[in-house]
Amino acid sequence: MIVEDRTSSLLISHRIPSLRIGLAGLAVVVGLVGLLGLAGLTGCKPAPAPALAAGGMQAMPVQTQVVALAPVAQSSDYVATIKSRRSVTVMPQVSGNLTAIEVHSGDHVRSGQVLMTVDPAKQKATVDAQEATEKQKKALYDYNTIEIERQRKLFADGVISRDALDQSEQLYQNTRADWQSAIASRKSLEEQLAYYTIRAPFDGVVGDIPVHLGDYVTTTTSLTTVDENKDLEAYIYIPTARSSEVRMGLPVQLLGGDGQVIETTSIDFLSPQVDSQLQGILAKAAVQPGDTRLRSAQMIEARVIWKTAPMPIIPILSVVRQGGQSFVFVVDTSGGNPSAHQVSITVDQTVGNDYAVSSGLKPGDRIITSRTQFLADHMPVMPIG
Repeated sequence: MIVEDRTSSLLISHRIPSLRIGLAGLAVVVGLVGLLGLAGLTGCKPAPAPALAAGGMQAMPVQTQVVALAPVAQSSDYVATIKSRRSVTVMPQVSGNLTAIEVHSGDHVRSGQVLMTVDPAKQKATVDAQEATEKQKKALYDYNTIEIERQRKLFADGVISRDALDQSEQLYQNTRADWQSAIASRKSLEEQLAYYTIRAPFDGVVGDIPVHLGDYVTTTTSLTTVDENKDLEAYIYIPTARSSEVRMGLPVQLLGGDGQVIETTSIDFLSPQVDSQLQGILAKAAVQPGDTRLRSAQMIEARVIWKTAPMPIIPILSVVRQGGQSFVFVVDTSGGNPSAHQVSITVDQTVGNDYAVSSGLKPGDRIITSRTQFLADHMPVMPIG
């Protein structure tokens, strides 16, 4: 038992120093933590609290803009057709097969230049036959010219009677008329022969050529078009609902495919009649010559400007659309603190990157132009600009 007690004592004596060392280390750690906490309390400051509205909700920072008036053109857009004052569809005056096509689409041609040729062989044969008939009539006329002179001398000498002379005179006149008729027929056939050669009626540009060499064409076949690419006009059909507003001199803007204005002109012709098919009034606006961006038969957008009036202008990005309706958020300070107030508006048309507003806003209103997708009606805001 004594041995066991010594052993226990020895074991306890060996463990006590280790325990003391552990407690000392723990004390050092606790001390370091305390020092670090104290240093944190003395060296770091807490971040400022965000601005809160009266009800405790955080106010969202937003950018704003004061609504101002700007002159806006009240206009309507229509599809117009550019037409040349000198434009023709070329059709043959005779029937036959095409034996030559001398031009290509887009060629610039001069007045009288040969475009195509219809086979003239049959007509040439007819002309040749008529020339032979004319020569025969001429020979008979020449003979009767000599014969009538002989008959007149015989009558003067009393050899033949008056009746015989009259018959000779009649025969002479008939052969003369036959010969003159043959001349006229030959000239007519030669003129018709010219129809087989199709020429440009004036200086211009050749359009599409839908026919090919060897095709059989008739007097109703469209061969091509020739357009004088100057003295162009924009043909605009104005709906009859606008008949009381349309008038001579109204400004017209011709727009390109990118929506940019190509040319500004004005209405210089109004039809006195309504087109029965389109139920519109034809208005024409002259196009300045030399503009290569416009060509005959081109479809283009035409903007007719009815009047110019001041209207509120707001950025496009400030408009929120819900259910097909347009809204903006207006800064409301009636409650003391600024808040977002959702207002229904009616937009008119775009002016650059802005909308013209026809109703819902007035000059001086302060609209919110940023973070509109995060806003709700009566939500507190903090204007920053």
